[in-house]
Amino acid sequence: MASTLLVKEIYYSIQGESTWAGLPCLFIRLSGCDLRCSYCDSVYSFRGGKKMSIEEVIAEVEKGVDPPAISSRDVLLPLIEITGGEPLLQKSVRPLMDQLCEKGFKVLIETSGAHSIQEIHPAVCRIMDLKCPSSGESDRMLWDNIQFLRDSDEVKFVITSEEDYEWAKQMIERYDLARICPILFSSVAPLTPSQQSQELKIMPDSHSVLSREGLVEWVLRDRLPVRFQLQMHKFIWPPDQTGV
Repeated sequence: MASTLLVKEIYYSIQGESTWAGLPCLFIRLSGCDLRCSYCDSVYSFRGGKKMSIEEVIAEVEKGVDPPAISSRDVLLPLIEITGGEPLLQKSVRPLMDQLCEKGFKVLIETSGAHSIQEIHPAVCRIMDLKCPSSGESDRMLWDNIQFLRDSDEVKFVITSEEDYEWAKQMIERYDLARICPILFSSVAPLTPSQQSQELKIMPDSHSVLSREGLVEWVLRDRLPVRFQLQMHKFIWPPDQTGV
């Protein structure tokens, strides 16, 4: 039997985050997640989806985009990003990434940091979260993943509160992350009513919300070696629009 994946959506858009922001990208969003972060904006991906073989997914990719081409500075376009949910929950995602890399695509994967990144194809850029305390899921992080990071990967902290910021600073120092790969700081965007869910964890009442402006000011004050980012797609389309 062919290996299958449960796919929520496949769509062509621009990359809204990371060091790849602004570039054309085809997204493969897989269904299912075992975390319930307080700020999650993709609750709709927790369930449902269409069962597809790896061959069907690749055919959909090749139908949706032109063959990979070299852009300026040797960047392969379009990018292919595999996201979720949590894509590493599905075993067939690894052979999917292998085959996409073999076909010449530049592949990115967004993962929560709660599952091993060790056996992912070496050509894949792994954008790995380290979940801050306000997410409610920081105790789920698989810290062994840090030893497998390469300079082509990226680590992302989603910052909601002052406590998150201090925690992220400590992790950057403790693991010397700035010497390993780029570090992303993302400010939490408020959830729209359609994105809210009783399934999500609740930020502790004791935490003090840190504004977008406050986060930038603190990063500059502390001279942190991080890249501040916004979710670009939420400024182009409505923040709860899917398929963008």
